[in-house]
Amino acid sequence: MKVLFYRYGSICEPDIIDTFQEIGLEVDEYTKEITNKNISQKDSVNQVGNYLMDHPVDFVFSINFFPFLSEICNVFHIRYLSWIVDAPVMELYSTAIENPWNRTFIFDRAVYDEIHPLNPDCVFHLPLGANVAPKDALFKRSSASEQKRFSHDIAFVGSLYTEKCPYDKLSGASESLRGYLDGIMRAQEQVYGYYFIEELLSDQHVEEFRKHLPGFYHYPAASHLTDKRTMSQLYIGNKISAMERVDSFRLLSEHFPVTIYTGSDTTALPKLDNRGFAKSLTEMPLIFHQSKINLNITSKAIRTGLPLRIFDILSCGGFVLSNYQPEIPELFNIGEDLAVYTSQEELLALCEYYLTHEDERIAIAENGYEKLKQHYTYEKQLEKLLLTAFKS
Repeated sequence: MKVLFYRYGSICEPDIIDTFQEIGLEVDEYTKEITNKNISQKDSVNQVGNYLMDHPVDFVFSINFFPFLSEICNVFHIRYLSWIVDAPVMELYSTAIENPWNRTFIFDRAVYDEIHPLNPDCVFHLPLGANVAPKDALFKRSSASEQKRFSHDIAFVGSLYTEKCPYDKLSGASESLRGYLDGIMRAQEQVYGYYFIEELLSDQHVEEFRKHLPGFYHYPAASHLTDKRTMSQLYIGNKISAMERVDSFRLLSEHFPVTIYTGSDTTALPKLDNRGFAKSLTEMPLIFHQSKINLNITSKAIRTGLPLRIFDILSCGGFVLSNYQPEIPELFNIGEDLAVYTSQEELLALCEYYLTHEDERIAIAENGYEKLKQHYTYEKQLEKLLLTAFKS
């Protein structure tokens, strides 16, 4: 089989391409968007369409959903396979999601539950995965000095979300609205396993917020997206994520040595050891492998599913300490494959416990690695994806 892989620069694209090739697929790559983020959709449509006319393929694949690819494939009668790995992905609410040549795979069941009714025969739930072999090879060739350099008690790789928080553009809103939103955000920050924000927004809240948020997002074409959903997921979800990460690292850094690899501004957290960006392929795996505790603090926009970060850490043989997500116990055994907290107090207590119970911590990391290797490698997950996509 031959696939056209439409790439935009997602961190997981290279591993998925390698896996496609390992299982016998011929992969052609469209990479214009990686180097030119300003490429127009019209140019992309023309270029992809012309390519498909001259180079027949069995299907088109992308990470996340591109409505224009769906429309092109609908014209050509070629299956368009997409695997959603981020949240929120507002393009999922485009009416293009209804096209019969789509095969859309969504990692977060809450999003799947919203999108599946729009195209029941073509939308599926599929958790994420990770590759193991390249990381094992990296660890074998890494030097002792490299291993020491990336060894930490508690480590986190990622953004604080403070620099990419469009909620902060809100200007001129009433004290009543701001107070209400602050209250429900603080409440949601403390709750793991259920995202209730959209239920608590009235039409009046949405109307005032939209009025005072410059550039409020509107999908440019026909869609099933509502302003309430946009406000809940795109704006408030990101804001709560920023609040939670700042609060978590302030708490932890007051009690333990905590190292973060990020480009976010951490000057307000003076006890946090910020090492800047980590290289995704050569440094991040070593951090996960060498650190005693690797934190996962899931973006609130991911309501039930497991983010890619959990699979990344497990695939490196690292110990995961994550906030609770409803789908975690469906895939892994809590306390055996990874550790999970349900409150800030429990986060603090579990860090103290696992820093002082090394044998137990190492055993859990080994179990998590083996569980992923047996059930959730990219090879296994992409085989499920392809079998489902072509079963009819």
